[in-house]
Amino acid sequence: MHLSSFLQIALFFGFLLVSAKALGSHLYKVLSPEETPYFSSVIGPLERATYKIARIDPSHQYSWKGYLASIAIFSGMGMLLMLCILMAQGYLPLNPENIGPPSFALAVNIAISFVSNTDWQSYAGETTLSTFSQMTALTVQNFISPAVGMCTLAALVRAIATKKPSLLGNFWVDLIRVTYYVLLPLSILAAVFFMSQGVPQNFQDYTHATTLEGTTQVIVQGPIASQEAIKLLGSNGGGYTTMNSAHPFENPTPLSNFVGTFLMLLIPASQICYFGKAIHHKKHGWSLFLGVSILFVIGMIAMSILEAQPNPILSLFPIDGALGNMEGKEMRFGVFASSLFTSASSASSTGAMSSNLSSYSPIGTMIALINIQLGEVIFGGMGSGLYNIILIVLITVYLAGLIAGKAPEYLGKKIEIFDIKMIMCAILLYTFTILCFTAWASISKWGTSVLVNKGPHGFTEMLYAFSSSVGNNGSSLMGKTANTVSYNWIISVVMLIGRFVFMIPILALADSLSKKKIHPDNEATLPLSGFAFVLLFISVLLIIGALSYLPSLIIGPILEHLLMNEGSVF
Repeated sequence: MHLSSFLQIALFFGFLLVSAKALGSHLYKVLSPEETPYFSSVIGPLERATYKIARIDPSHQYSWKGYLASIAIFSGMGMLLMLCILMAQGYLPLNPENIGPPSFALAVNIAISFVSNTDWQSYAGETTLSTFSQMTALTVQNFISPAVGMCTLAALVRAIATKKPSLLGNFWVDLIRVTYYVLLPLSILAAVFFMSQGVPQNFQDYTHATTLEGTTQVIVQGPIASQEAIKLLGSNGGGYTTMNSAHPFENPTPLSNFVGTFLMLLIPASQICYFGKAIHHKKHGWSLFLGVSILFVIGMIAMSILEAQPNPILSLFPIDGALGNMEGKEMRFGVFASSLFTSASSASSTGAMSSNLSSYSPIGTMIALINIQLGEVIFGGMGSGLYNIILIVLITVYLAGLIAGKAPEYLGKKIEIFDIKMIMCAILLYTFTILCFTAWASISKWGTSVLVNKGPHGFTEMLYAFSSSVGNNGSSLMGKTANTVSYNWIISVVMLIGRFVFMIPILALADSLSKKKIHPDNEATLPLSGFAFVLLFISVLLIIGALSYLPSLIIGPILEHLLMNEGSVF
Protein backbone atom coordinates (compact mmCIF):
# COMPACT_ATOMS: atom_id res chain seq x y z
CA MET A 1 0.00 0.00 0.00
CA HIS A 2 1.17 3.50 -0.82
CA LEU A 3 1.20 6.54 1.44
CA SER A 4 -1.76 7.93 -0.52
CA SER A 5 -3.82 4.91 0.54
CA PHE A 6 -3.16 5.54 4.23
CA LEU A 7 -3.98 9.22 3.75
CA GLN A 8 -7.25 8.21 2.11
CA ILE A 9 -8.06 5.96 5.08
CA ALA A 10 -7.33 8.82 7.49
CA LEU A 11 -9.47 11.22 5.46
CA PHE A 12 -12.28 8.67 5.22
CA PHE A 13 -12.42 8.01 8.96
CA GLY A 14 -12.01 11.69 9.75
CA PHE A 15 -15.14 12.49 7.75
CA LEU A 16 -16.93 9.46 9.20
CA LEU A 17 -16.10 10.35 12.80
CA VAL A 18 -17.29 13.95 12.54
CA SER A 19 -20.41 13.06 10.58
CA ALA A 20 -21.31 10.10 12.81
CA LYS A 21 -21.18 12.25 15.93
CA ALA A 22 -23.46 14.91 14.42
CA LEU A 23 -25.90 12.44 12.85
CA GLY A 24 -25.91 10.33 16.03
CA SER A 25 -27.19 13.33 17.99
CA HIS A 26 -29.87 13.84 15.34
CA LEU A 27 -30.89 10.16 15.54
CA TYR A 28 -31.22 10.50 19.30
CA LYS A 29 -33.70 13.35 18.85
CA VAL A 30 -35.58 11.52 16.11
CA LEU A 31 -35.96 8.27 18.07
CA SER A 32 -36.74 9.87 21.44
CA PRO A 33 -40.43 10.83 21.51
CA GLU A 34 -39.79 13.48 24.17
CA GLU A 35 -37.18 15.23 22.00
CA THR A 36 -37.73 17.68 19.15
CA PRO A 37 -35.72 16.70 16.04
CA TYR A 38 -33.77 19.18 13.97
CA PHE A 39 -35.76 20.70 11.09
CA SER A 40 -39.03 19.98 12.91
CA SER A 41 -40.34 23.42 11.89
CA VAL A 42 -40.09 22.29 8.23
CA ILE A 43 -40.88 18.57 8.46
CA GLY A 44 -43.15 18.66 11.52
CA PRO A 45 -46.31 19.66 9.60
CA LEU A 46 -45.80 16.75 7.17
CA GLU A 47 -45.26 14.38 10.10
CA ARG A 48 -48.43 15.51 11.88
CA ALA A 49 -50.45 15.37 8.66
CA THR A 50 -49.31 11.78 8.12
CA TYR A 51 -50.46 10.82 11.63
CA LYS A 52 -53.84 12.38 10.95
CA ILE A 53 -54.35 10.77 7.56
CA ALA A 54 -53.20 7.34 8.78
CA ARG A 55 -55.10 7.71 12.08
CA ILE A 56 -51.99 7.11 14.15
CA ASP A 57 -52.02 8.01 17.83
CA PRO A 58 -48.42 9.09 18.56
CA SER A 59 -48.91 8.62 22.31
CA HIS A 60 -49.86 4.95 21.99
CA GLN A 61 -47.19 2.49 23.16
CA TYR A 62 -46.76 -1.12 22.04
CA SER A 63 -45.66 -4.26 23.84
CA TRP A 64 -43.04 -6.33 22.08
CA LYS A 65 -45.72 -8.54 20.51
CA GLY A 66 -47.65 -5.50 19.29
CA TYR A 67 -44.48 -3.94 17.93
CA LEU A 68 -43.58 -7.19 16.13
CA ALA A 69 -47.12 -7.55 14.75
CA SER A 70 -46.94 -4.00 13.35
CA ILE A 71 -43.67 -4.83 11.60
CA ALA A 72 -45.12 -8.05 10.18
CA ILE A 73 -48.33 -6.39 8.93
CA PHE A 74 -46.53 -3.42 7.40
CA SER A 75 -43.82 -5.52 5.73
CA GLY A 76 -46.32 -8.12 4.54
CA MET A 77 -48.53 -5.50 2.90
CA GLY A 78 -45.48 -3.87 1.31
CA MET A 79 -44.38 -7.24 -0.04
CA LEU A 80 -47.81 -7.91 -1.54
CA LEU A 81 -48.04 -4.46 -3.14
CA MET A 82 -44.55 -4.80 -4.60
CA LEU A 83 -45.41 -8.22 -6.04
CA CYS A 84 -48.51 -6.77 -7.71
CA ILE A 85 -46.48 -3.96 -9.30
CA LEU A 86 -43.88 -6.39 -10.65
CA MET A 87 -46.44 -8.77 -12.13
CA ALA A 88 -48.42 -5.90 -13.71
CA GLN A 89 -45.47 -3.85 -14.98
CA GLY A 90 -46.25 -4.68 -18.61
CA TYR A 91 -49.50 -2.71 -18.27
CA LEU A 92 -48.09 0.16 -16.20
CA PRO A 93 -46.56 3.43 -17.49
CA LEU A 94 -42.86 4.33 -17.73
CA ASN A 95 -41.89 1.13 -19.51
CA PRO A 96 -39.88 2.36 -22.52
CA GLU A 97 -38.64 -1.09 -23.52
CA ASN A 98 -42.05 -2.77 -23.09
CA ILE A 99 -40.66 -5.21 -20.55
CA GLY A 100 -43.09 -7.90 -19.44
CA PRO A 101 -43.43 -9.29 -15.93
CA PRO A 102 -40.72 -11.54 -14.47
CA SER A 103 -41.52 -15.14 -13.63
CA PHE A 104 -43.63 -15.53 -10.50
CA ALA A 105 -40.79 -17.17 -8.53
CA LEU A 106 -38.42 -14.34 -9.46
CA ALA A 107 -41.05 -11.69 -8.63
CA VAL A 108 -41.57 -13.21 -5.17
CA ASN A 109 -37.80 -13.31 -4.70
CA ILE A 110 -37.45 -9.64 -5.68
CA ALA A 111 -40.32 -8.57 -3.41
CA ILE A 112 -38.97 -10.43 -0.38
CA SER A 113 -35.44 -9.29 -1.19
CA PHE A 114 -36.26 -5.58 -1.09
CA VAL A 115 -38.75 -5.76 1.78
CA SER A 116 -36.15 -7.61 3.88
CA ASN A 117 -33.50 -4.95 3.10
CA THR A 118 -31.40 -7.61 1.33
CA ASP A 119 -31.69 -6.48 -2.30
CA TRP A 120 -30.52 -9.84 -3.62
CA GLN A 121 -30.50 -9.52 -7.42
CA SER A 122 -30.28 -12.62 -9.58
CA TYR A 123 -31.57 -10.64 -12.56
CA ALA A 124 -30.46 -7.80 -14.83
CA GLY A 125 -32.16 -4.67 -13.53
CA GLU A 126 -32.34 -2.67 -16.75
CA THR A 127 -33.71 -5.56 -18.83
CA THR A 128 -36.01 -7.16 -16.22
CA LEU A 129 -37.72 -4.19 -14.56
CA SER A 130 -39.40 -1.12 -16.01
CA THR A 131 -38.63 2.42 -14.94
CA PHE A 132 -41.94 2.45 -13.03
CA SER A 133 -41.05 -0.74 -11.13
CA GLN A 134 -37.57 0.54 -10.31
CA MET A 135 -38.93 3.89 -9.13
CA THR A 136 -41.97 2.74 -7.14
CA ALA A 137 -41.49 -0.85 -6.02
CA LEU A 138 -37.73 -0.88 -5.48
CA THR A 139 -36.89 2.68 -4.46
CA VAL A 140 -39.85 3.01 -2.07
CA GLN A 141 -38.82 -0.20 -0.28
CA ASN A 142 -35.27 1.12 -0.17
CA PHE A 143 -36.62 3.79 2.19
CA ILE A 144 -39.00 1.85 4.37
CA SER A 145 -37.20 -1.49 4.74
CA PRO A 146 -34.10 0.03 6.41
CA ALA A 147 -36.43 2.22 8.49
CA VAL A 148 -38.02 -0.98 9.84
CA GLY A 149 -34.58 -2.16 10.98
CA MET A 150 -33.97 1.16 12.70
CA CYS A 151 -37.34 0.90 14.46
CA THR A 152 -36.41 -2.52 15.86
CA LEU A 153 -33.16 -1.06 17.13
CA ALA A 154 -34.98 1.88 18.73
CA ALA A 155 -37.22 -0.54 20.66
CA LEU A 156 -34.21 -2.44 22.00
CA VAL A 157 -32.30 0.72 22.94
CA ARG A 158 -35.33 2.12 24.80
CA ALA A 159 -35.60 -1.13 26.73
CA ILE A 160 -31.95 -0.90 27.78
CA ALA A 161 -32.08 2.81 28.61
CA THR A 162 -35.34 2.92 30.55
CA LYS A 163 -35.07 3.16 34.34
CA LYS A 164 -38.55 1.84 35.05
CA PRO A 165 -40.72 -0.88 33.48
CA SER A 166 -42.17 0.42 30.23
CA LEU A 167 -43.41 -0.53 26.78
CA LEU A 168 -41.27 -0.35 23.62
CA GLY A 169 -42.68 2.70 21.87
CA ASN A 170 -44.80 3.20 18.77
CA PHE A 171 -43.60 1.47 15.59
CA TRP A 172 -45.54 3.77 13.27
CA VAL A 173 -44.13 6.92 14.83
CA ASP A 174 -40.59 5.52 14.67
CA LEU A 175 -41.07 4.52 11.03
CA ILE A 176 -42.37 7.91 9.95
CA ARG A 177 -39.76 9.90 11.87
CA VAL A 178 -36.80 7.86 10.57
CA THR A 179 -38.07 8.18 7.01
CA TYR A 180 -38.94 11.88 7.15
CA TYR A 181 -36.15 13.25 9.32
CA VAL A 182 -33.22 11.01 8.35
CA LEU A 183 -33.55 9.12 5.08
CA LEU A 184 -35.39 11.65 2.92
CA PRO A 185 -33.17 14.71 3.63
CA LEU A 186 -29.92 12.75 3.33
CA SER A 187 -31.09 11.03 0.14
CA ILE A 188 -31.97 14.33 -1.51
CA LEU A 189 -28.50 15.71 -0.75
CA ALA A 190 -26.82 12.50 -1.95
CA ALA A 191 -28.90 12.39 -5.15
CA VAL A 192 -27.94 15.98 -5.99
CA PHE A 193 -24.28 15.08 -5.46
CA PHE A 194 -24.51 12.03 -7.74
CA MET A 195 -26.23 14.10 -10.42
CA SER A 196 -23.31 16.57 -10.23
CA GLN A 197 -20.98 13.65 -10.96
CA GLY A 198 -22.93 12.66 -14.08
CA VAL A 199 -25.37 10.05 -12.79
CA PRO A 200 -28.58 10.25 -14.89
CA GLN A 201 -31.86 11.38 -13.36
CA ASN A 202 -34.53 11.47 -16.04
CA PHE A 203 -37.59 9.74 -17.49
CA GLN A 204 -36.27 9.38 -21.04
CA ASP A 205 -36.60 6.31 -23.22
CA TYR A 206 -33.57 4.06 -23.41
CA THR A 207 -31.01 5.28 -25.96
CA HIS A 208 -30.36 2.98 -28.93
CA ALA A 209 -26.90 3.63 -30.36
CA THR A 210 -25.04 2.07 -33.27
CA THR A 211 -21.51 0.91 -32.43
CA LEU A 212 -18.46 1.03 -34.70
CA GLU A 213 -19.06 -2.64 -35.49
CA GLY A 214 -22.54 -1.82 -36.74
CA THR A 215 -24.45 -3.49 -33.90
CA THR A 216 -27.09 -1.80 -31.76
CA GLN A 217 -26.33 -0.95 -28.15
CA VAL A 218 -29.13 -0.15 -25.71
CA ILE A 219 -28.11 2.48 -23.13
CA VAL A 220 -30.21 2.59 -20.00
CA GLN A 221 -31.91 5.81 -18.85
CA GLY A 222 -34.08 6.64 -15.87
CA PRO A 223 -34.11 8.11 -12.35
CA ILE A 224 -30.83 6.45 -11.40
CA ALA A 225 -29.33 9.12 -9.09
CA SER A 226 -32.27 9.02 -6.66
CA GLN A 227 -32.12 5.24 -6.39
CA GLU A 228 -28.33 5.29 -6.06
CA ALA A 229 -28.56 7.65 -3.08
CA ILE A 230 -30.94 5.59 -0.96
CA LYS A 231 -29.38 2.34 -2.17
CA LEU A 232 -26.17 3.30 -0.35
CA LEU A 233 -27.58 5.30 2.56
CA GLY A 234 -30.14 2.69 3.57
CA SER A 235 -27.83 -0.36 3.51
CA ASN A 236 -29.80 -1.63 0.51
CA GLY A 237 -27.30 -2.18 -2.30
CA GLY A 238 -29.66 -3.07 -5.13
CA GLY A 239 -28.41 -1.47 -8.34
CA TYR A 240 -30.46 0.06 -11.14
CA THR A 241 -28.21 -1.80 -13.61
CA THR A 242 -26.75 -5.28 -13.80
CA MET A 243 -23.25 -4.02 -13.06
CA ASN A 244 -24.38 -2.18 -9.93
CA SER A 245 -21.81 0.38 -8.73
CA ALA A 246 -19.29 -0.75 -11.36
CA HIS A 247 -21.53 0.82 -14.02
CA PRO A 248 -20.41 4.36 -14.97
CA PHE A 249 -24.03 5.55 -14.79
CA GLU A 250 -24.19 4.55 -11.11
CA ASN A 251 -20.64 5.33 -10.05
CA PRO A 252 -18.87 7.47 -12.68
CA THR A 253 -15.86 8.99 -10.89
CA PRO A 254 -13.32 8.26 -8.14
CA LEU A 255 -15.05 10.97 -6.08
CA SER A 256 -18.46 9.32 -6.43
CA ASN A 257 -16.83 6.03 -5.40
CA PHE A 258 -15.31 7.64 -2.28
CA VAL A 259 -18.56 9.37 -1.30
CA GLY A 260 -20.55 6.21 -2.00
CA THR A 261 -18.26 4.26 0.33
CA PHE A 262 -18.74 6.95 2.99
CA LEU A 263 -22.53 6.87 2.61
CA MET A 264 -22.64 3.11 3.21
CA LEU A 265 -21.08 3.51 6.67
CA LEU A 266 -22.61 6.86 7.63
CA ILE A 267 -25.82 5.71 9.34
CA PRO A 268 -24.38 2.43 10.72
CA ALA A 269 -21.59 4.43 12.38
CA SER A 270 -23.98 7.15 13.56
CA GLN A 271 -26.29 4.69 15.28
CA ILE A 272 -23.45 3.64 17.58
CA CYS A 273 -23.08 7.28 18.65
CA TYR A 274 -26.86 7.44 19.08
CA PHE A 275 -26.71 4.39 21.35
CA GLY A 276 -24.04 5.93 23.59
CA LYS A 277 -26.12 9.07 24.00
CA ALA A 278 -29.40 7.21 24.55
CA ILE A 279 -28.00 5.10 27.39
CA HIS A 280 -26.14 8.12 28.86
CA HIS A 281 -22.79 6.34 28.53
CA LYS A 282 -20.94 7.98 25.65
CA LYS A 283 -17.65 6.30 26.55
CA HIS A 284 -19.29 2.92 26.03
CA GLY A 285 -20.55 4.03 22.63
CA TRP A 286 -17.14 5.27 21.56
CA SER A 287 -15.53 2.03 22.78
CA LEU A 288 -17.87 0.05 20.55
CA PHE A 289 -17.10 2.43 17.69
CA LEU A 290 -13.38 1.82 18.24
CA GLY A 291 -13.83 -1.95 18.35
CA VAL A 292 -15.71 -2.26 15.07
CA SER A 293 -13.41 0.31 13.43
CA ILE A 294 -10.34 -1.77 14.33
CA LEU A 295 -11.90 -4.86 12.77
CA PHE A 296 -12.94 -2.94 9.67
CA VAL A 297 -9.52 -1.35 9.10
CA ILE A 298 -7.65 -4.63 9.61
CA GLY A 299 -9.89 -6.44 7.12
CA MET A 300 -9.79 -3.61 4.59
CA ILE A 301 -5.98 -3.26 4.70
CA ALA A 302 -5.56 -7.04 4.42
CA MET A 303 -7.88 -7.12 1.40
CA SER A 304 -6.02 -4.22 -0.24
CA ILE A 305 -2.63 -5.88 0.24
CA LEU A 306 -3.89 -9.19 -1.12
CA GLU A 307 -5.50 -7.60 -4.17
CA ALA A 308 -2.33 -5.58 -4.86
CA GLN A 309 -0.56 -8.90 -5.49
CA PRO A 310 -0.86 -10.65 -8.86
CA ASN A 311 -2.36 -14.07 -9.21
CA PRO A 312 0.61 -16.39 -8.54
CA ILE A 313 -0.17 -18.35 -11.71
CA LEU A 314 0.25 -15.11 -13.73
CA SER A 315 3.17 -13.71 -11.73
CA LEU A 316 5.59 -14.31 -14.60
CA PHE A 317 3.94 -11.52 -16.57
CA PRO A 318 5.49 -8.19 -15.51
CA ILE A 319 2.47 -6.07 -16.51
CA ASP A 320 0.13 -8.19 -14.44
CA GLY A 321 2.54 -8.03 -11.53
CA ALA A 322 2.72 -4.26 -11.69
CA LEU A 323 -1.06 -3.78 -11.64
CA GLY A 324 -1.86 -6.45 -9.08
CA ASN A 325 -5.07 -8.44 -9.30
CA MET A 326 -7.00 -6.06 -11.56
CA GLU A 327 -9.33 -8.70 -12.99
CA GLY A 328 -12.91 -7.62 -12.42
CA LYS A 329 -11.96 -4.15 -11.16
CA GLU A 330 -12.56 -0.82 -12.85
CA MET A 331 -9.45 1.03 -14.05
CA ARG A 332 -10.95 4.33 -12.89
CA PHE A 333 -10.92 3.10 -9.29
CA GLY A 334 -7.94 0.75 -9.00
CA VAL A 335 -7.20 -1.84 -6.34
CA PHE A 336 -7.33 0.23 -3.15
CA ALA A 337 -10.56 2.13 -3.86
CA SER A 338 -12.21 -1.11 -5.00
CA SER A 339 -11.11 -2.89 -1.83
CA LEU A 340 -12.32 -0.03 0.36
CA PHE A 341 -15.72 -0.07 -1.36
CA THR A 342 -16.02 -3.86 -1.07
CA SER A 343 -15.01 -3.81 2.60
CA ALA A 344 -17.60 -1.14 3.41
CA SER A 345 -20.26 -2.91 1.35
CA SER A 346 -19.78 -6.29 3.05
CA ALA A 347 -19.30 -4.83 6.55
CA SER A 348 -22.38 -2.60 6.37
CA SER A 349 -24.74 -5.24 4.87
CA THR A 350 -25.23 -2.96 1.86
CA GLY A 351 -24.07 -5.44 -0.76
CA ALA A 352 -23.38 -2.89 -3.52
CA MET A 353 -20.37 -3.77 -5.63
CA SER A 354 -18.01 -1.58 -7.68
CA SER A 355 -16.00 -4.62 -8.81
CA ASN A 356 -16.50 -8.33 -9.46
CA LEU A 357 -16.08 -10.07 -6.11
CA SER A 358 -15.73 -13.47 -7.78
CA SER A 359 -12.46 -12.25 -9.35
CA TYR A 360 -10.91 -11.33 -6.01
CA SER A 361 -8.23 -13.52 -4.50
CA PRO A 362 -9.65 -16.37 -2.40
CA ILE A 363 -8.61 -14.75 0.89
CA GLY A 364 -9.84 -11.37 -0.31
CA THR A 365 -13.24 -12.94 -0.93
CA MET A 366 -13.04 -14.63 2.47
CA ILE A 367 -12.58 -11.26 4.21
CA ALA A 368 -15.81 -9.99 2.64
CA LEU A 369 -17.48 -13.27 3.62
CA ILE A 370 -16.31 -12.96 7.23
CA ASN A 371 -17.64 -9.41 7.41
CA ILE A 372 -21.08 -10.82 6.64
CA GLN A 373 -20.82 -13.99 8.73
CA LEU A 374 -19.91 -12.10 11.89
CA GLY A 375 -23.54 -11.08 12.03
CA GLU A 376 -23.37 -7.55 10.66
CA VAL A 377 -21.35 -6.54 13.72
CA ILE A 378 -18.59 -4.61 11.89
CA PHE A 379 -20.83 -1.52 11.64
CA GLY A 380 -23.61 -3.56 10.01
CA GLY A 381 -26.81 -2.31 8.43
CA MET A 382 -29.38 0.24 9.53
CA GLY A 383 -30.63 -0.95 12.91
CA SER A 384 -29.57 -4.55 12.40
CA GLY A 385 -25.90 -3.71 12.78
CA LEU A 386 -26.22 -2.21 16.25
CA TYR A 387 -28.66 -4.73 17.68
CA ASN A 388 -26.21 -7.47 16.66
CA ILE A 389 -23.41 -5.52 18.35
CA ILE A 390 -25.54 -5.34 21.51
CA LEU A 391 -25.96 -9.13 21.44
CA ILE A 392 -22.18 -9.61 21.44
CA VAL A 393 -21.80 -7.02 24.21
CA LEU A 394 -24.33 -8.87 26.38
CA ILE A 395 -22.48 -12.16 25.86
CA THR A 396 -19.23 -10.41 26.76
CA VAL A 397 -20.76 -9.03 29.96
CA TYR A 398 -22.26 -12.40 30.83
CA LEU A 399 -18.92 -14.19 30.44
CA ALA A 400 -17.19 -11.55 32.55
CA GLY A 401 -19.79 -12.08 35.27
CA LEU A 402 -19.27 -15.84 35.21
CA ILE A 403 -15.52 -15.38 35.53
CA ALA A 404 -16.01 -13.08 38.53
CA GLY A 405 -18.55 -15.47 40.09
CA LYS A 406 -21.23 -12.78 40.31
CA ALA A 407 -24.56 -12.14 38.63
CA PRO A 408 -23.67 -10.32 35.39
CA GLU A 409 -25.15 -6.87 34.84
CA TYR A 410 -25.30 -4.51 31.89
CA LEU A 411 -25.90 -0.83 32.58
CA GLY A 412 -27.37 -1.77 35.95
CA LYS A 413 -29.70 -4.48 34.60
CA LYS A 414 -29.11 -8.12 35.48
CA ILE A 415 -28.55 -10.49 32.57
CA GLU A 416 -30.61 -13.55 33.43
CA ILE A 417 -31.22 -16.95 31.91
CA PHE A 418 -34.12 -15.83 29.68
CA ASP A 419 -31.99 -13.06 28.23
CA ILE A 420 -29.18 -15.48 27.40
CA LYS A 421 -31.67 -17.87 25.80
CA MET A 422 -32.94 -15.12 23.52
CA ILE A 423 -29.40 -14.03 22.64
CA MET A 424 -28.35 -17.57 21.80
CA CYS A 425 -31.57 -18.16 19.82
CA ALA A 426 -30.68 -15.19 17.63
CA ILE A 427 -27.02 -16.17 17.14
CA LEU A 428 -27.74 -19.86 16.55
CA LEU A 429 -30.58 -19.03 14.16
CA TYR A 430 -28.18 -16.94 12.08
CA THR A 431 -25.42 -19.56 12.05
CA PHE A 432 -27.71 -22.58 11.69
CA THR A 433 -29.51 -21.10 8.68
CA ILE A 434 -26.27 -20.29 6.83
CA LEU A 435 -24.58 -23.64 7.39
CA CYS A 436 -27.61 -25.90 6.98
CA PHE A 437 -28.80 -24.35 3.73
CA THR A 438 -25.22 -24.38 2.38
CA ALA A 439 -24.91 -28.06 3.26
CA TRP A 440 -28.25 -28.80 1.59
CA ALA A 441 -27.21 -26.95 -1.58
CA SER A 442 -23.84 -28.76 -1.61
CA ILE A 443 -25.45 -32.20 -1.87
CA SER A 444 -28.36 -31.23 -4.13
CA LYS A 445 -28.55 -30.95 -7.88
CA TRP A 446 -30.48 -27.66 -7.63
CA GLY A 447 -27.60 -26.22 -5.61
CA THR A 448 -24.60 -27.39 -7.64
CA SER A 449 -25.88 -27.47 -11.22
CA VAL A 450 -25.84 -23.68 -11.68
CA LEU A 451 -22.44 -22.95 -10.15
CA VAL A 452 -20.15 -20.73 -12.20
CA ASN A 453 -17.09 -22.59 -10.91
CA LYS A 454 -16.41 -26.01 -9.44
CA GLY A 455 -14.24 -27.19 -6.57
CA PRO A 456 -13.67 -24.99 -3.49
CA HIS A 457 -14.59 -21.84 -5.40
CA GLY A 458 -17.97 -23.35 -6.22
CA PHE A 459 -18.48 -24.20 -2.56
CA THR A 460 -17.61 -20.60 -1.67
CA GLU A 461 -20.28 -19.42 -4.13
CA MET A 462 -22.94 -21.36 -2.23
CA LEU A 463 -21.59 -20.41 1.21
CA TYR A 464 -21.48 -16.76 0.20
CA ALA A 465 -25.00 -16.86 -1.28
CA PHE A 466 -26.61 -18.09 1.92
CA SER A 467 -24.42 -15.96 4.18
CA SER A 468 -25.37 -12.91 2.13
CA SER A 469 -29.08 -13.83 2.17
CA VAL A 470 -29.25 -14.45 5.92
CA GLY A 471 -27.17 -11.34 6.62
CA ASN A 472 -29.43 -9.15 4.44
CA ASN A 473 -26.38 -8.19 2.39
CA GLY A 474 -27.45 -9.21 -1.10
CA SER A 475 -24.06 -9.38 -2.82
CA SER A 476 -23.25 -12.61 -4.64
CA LEU A 477 -20.57 -14.59 -6.44
CA MET A 478 -23.15 -16.37 -8.59
CA GLY A 479 -24.91 -13.49 -10.35
CA LYS A 480 -27.69 -14.33 -12.78
CA THR A 481 -26.95 -18.07 -12.67
CA ALA A 482 -28.87 -18.14 -9.37
CA ASN A 483 -32.04 -17.16 -11.25
CA THR A 484 -33.59 -20.62 -11.07
CA VAL A 485 -36.91 -21.64 -9.55
CA SER A 486 -35.19 -23.53 -6.73
CA TYR A 487 -32.76 -20.78 -5.78
CA ASN A 488 -35.43 -18.08 -6.05
CA TRP A 489 -37.77 -19.85 -3.63
CA ILE A 490 -35.15 -21.15 -1.21
CA ILE A 491 -33.25 -17.86 -0.96
CA SER A 492 -36.60 -16.11 -0.42
CA VAL A 493 -37.19 -18.30 2.64
CA VAL A 494 -33.65 -17.65 3.88
CA MET A 495 -34.05 -13.88 3.54
CA LEU A 496 -37.30 -13.97 5.53
CA ILE A 497 -35.58 -15.93 8.30
CA GLY A 498 -32.57 -13.63 8.38
CA ARG A 499 -34.70 -10.49 8.60
CA PHE A 500 -38.02 -11.15 10.31
CA VAL A 501 -37.67 -14.40 12.26
CA PHE A 502 -34.42 -12.98 13.65
CA MET A 503 -36.39 -10.00 15.04
CA ILE A 504 -38.47 -12.24 17.34
CA PRO A 505 -35.74 -12.97 19.92
CA ILE A 506 -34.49 -9.38 19.58
CA LEU A 507 -37.85 -7.89 20.56
CA ALA A 508 -38.44 -10.58 23.21
CA LEU A 509 -35.06 -9.61 24.70
CA ALA A 510 -36.11 -5.96 24.57
CA ASP A 511 -39.29 -6.80 26.47
CA SER A 512 -37.30 -8.60 29.17
CA LEU A 513 -34.81 -5.76 29.57
CA SER A 514 -37.55 -3.12 29.67
CA LYS A 515 -39.03 -4.73 32.81
CA LYS A 516 -35.80 -4.85 34.81
CA LYS A 517 -34.90 -2.47 37.59
CA ILE A 518 -31.62 -0.58 37.65
CA HIS A 519 -29.07 -1.85 40.18
CA PRO A 520 -25.95 0.03 41.30
CA ASP A 521 -22.61 -1.19 40.02
CA ASN A 522 -20.73 -3.75 42.12
CA GLU A 523 -17.35 -5.42 42.07
CA ALA A 524 -18.51 -7.85 39.39
CA THR A 525 -19.61 -5.12 36.99
CA LEU A 526 -17.54 -5.11 33.84
CA PRO A 527 -16.22 -1.66 32.88
CA LEU A 528 -17.90 -0.83 29.56
CA SER A 529 -15.20 1.44 28.18
CA GLY A 530 -11.45 1.43 27.73
CA PHE A 531 -9.01 -0.73 25.83
CA ALA A 532 -9.59 -3.83 27.99
CA PHE A 533 -13.29 -3.84 27.18
CA VAL A 534 -12.60 -3.29 23.47
CA LEU A 535 -10.14 -6.20 23.43
CA LEU A 536 -12.58 -8.47 25.25
CA PHE A 537 -15.43 -7.51 22.92
CA ILE A 538 -13.31 -8.24 19.82
CA SER A 539 -12.08 -11.54 21.29
CA VAL A 540 -15.57 -12.81 22.08
CA LEU A 541 -16.78 -11.87 18.60
CA LEU A 542 -13.87 -13.60 16.84
CA ILE A 543 -14.16 -16.73 19.00
CA ILE A 544 -17.87 -17.07 18.21
CA GLY A 545 -17.13 -16.50 14.52
CA ALA A 546 -14.29 -19.02 14.45
CA LEU A 547 -16.29 -21.72 16.22
CA SER A 548 -19.18 -21.19 13.84
CA TYR A 549 -17.56 -20.82 10.43
CA LEU A 550 -13.90 -21.88 10.42
CA PRO A 551 -14.53 -25.43 9.07
CA SER A 552 -16.60 -24.07 6.15
CA LEU A 553 -13.97 -21.42 5.39
CA ILE A 554 -11.24 -24.08 5.36
CA ILE A 555 -12.94 -26.17 2.67
CA GLY A 556 -13.87 -23.04 0.70
CA PRO A 557 -11.61 -20.00 0.24
CA ILE A 558 -8.68 -21.25 2.34
CA LEU A 559 -8.41 -24.49 0.35
CA GLU A 560 -8.75 -22.56 -2.90
CA HIS A 561 -5.91 -20.25 -1.83
CA LEU A 562 -3.61 -23.20 -1.09
CA LEU A 563 -4.45 -24.93 -4.37
CA MET A 564 -4.03 -21.70 -6.33
CA ASN A 565 -0.49 -21.39 -5.04
CA GLU A 566 0.10 -24.94 -6.26
CA GLY A 567 -1.06 -23.98 -9.76
CA SER A 568 -4.71 -25.07 -9.68
CA VAL A 569 -7.60 -22.75 -10.50
CA PHE A 570 -11.38 -23.25 -10.53
